[in-house]
Amino acid sequence: MRSRYSAFVVGDSDYLLRTHHPSTRPAALDLDPNIRWYRLDILGRTRGGVLDTEGEVEFRASYRFDGEAGSQHERSAFTRDRGTWSYVSAV
Repeated sequence: MRSRYSAFVVGDSDYLLRTHHPSTRPAALDLDPNIRWYRLDILGRTRGGVLDTEGEVEFRASYRFDGEAGSQHERSAFTRDRGTWSYVSAV
């Protein structure tokens, strides 16, 4: 989760696509360079531990766009295959 947030901060769409589960991965991502992500708060998680293959993370990511502050609040589903976590979708 944190690495994907960091990828949004620096505009690394290749990393975001690589860490998106193949079953839900879009063909491309068009990130808006005018959005400035500046804070990530992890609000909770369900499963996602060392022995789990699935998990959910609830977060709030704060940004600025056109001088206005905003945030995205989401609960995201992740799955792990061969030790690598992938984003599946919003829950």
